[in-house]
Amino acid sequence: MALNVTDLRVYYRTLRGEVKALDGVTFSVADGEIMGLAGESGSGKSTLAKSLIRLDGRMRHAGGTVELDGREMPLSDDRGMDRFRFREVSLIPQYSMSALNPTRKIGKMVGELLESRGERPDRAELERRLELVGLSGDVLDRYPIELSGGMKQRVVMVVSTLLNPSLLIADEVTSALDVSSQKAVATTLLGFRDRGLVTSMMVVTHDIALVYQIADTIMVMYAGRLAEKAPADVLVTAPRHPYTAQLISALPEVGVRHEDRRLTGIPGSPPSLLKPPEGCRFRDRCPLAFDRCAEQPPFAEVAPGHFVACWKAE
Repeated sequence: MALNVTDLRVYYRTLRGEVKALDGVTFSVADGEIMGLAGESGSGKSTLAKSLIRLDGRMRHAGGTVELDGREMPLSDDRGMDRFRFREVSLIPQYSMSALNPTRKIGKMVGELLESRGERPDRAELERRLELVGLSGDVLDRYPIELSGGMKQRVVMVVSTLLNPSLLIADEVTSALDVSSQKAVATTLLGFRDRGLVTSMMVVTHDIALVYQIADTIMVMYAGRLAEKAPADVLVTAPRHPYTAQLISALPEVGVRHEDRRLTGIPGSPPSLLKPPEGCRFRDRCPLAFDRCAEQPPFAEVAPGHFVACWKAE
């Protein structure tokens, strides 16, 4: 197994108390697997992504373990995590187009990054990597301002995979791009895995329709906990958790007019994670809720490779 996460809990410190952004998350990502991670804003997707590479000053590792290729990652030890960053686990950040230093040419910036990791820059290899994502080698001699948004995104993707990490985390990498650029980025992510530049991948997104095109499995989060994980085809066509089903039914379909099929949102709002409710956190919005939902359902396997946290799924 490439990644094993067990009962991971990460809280945010605030003046009003701790926000339980991740509260008992357990899952695995196999070698060669591309896993999509979906859910509403505030569900904990980006917190999960960030916690696997670096906790910021507001975040506290409250419990649980993360193992990558059999080695436990010291999430609370920033220096200890340096052994894993970029070499073992790497991140394409949510705002990656702003991650490039505007005062450095691309080649110089990448060279400085590699040297900081004890690696010697190889221009021929950099040019080869850029060609894999449809960019010419002369990009190395340009400043970020000379590149389009899609080109900047692909440069950051190349930088994030230069050391061939075991796990690549892509955090909302298509959210600021037009449709054609989104397709190019999704194809590039798939190519990274297929060419062996990364072993496994976690793609964080709001866009289930897009991640469905490249993911082997999709995992859905709600209010800091896992709702469902299944093979991509199964989750999209036969979801077992009411939240997943409503999330998918809210997606628009090309060629379907409003009068033929009205989009239905999910009534209500996610609960506050300062003092989250007992039991299933979706129950106040769930059309299938019943008395037993006052107890927290386990994230259990209901079919091979299909995990659901819902009493009704039984």
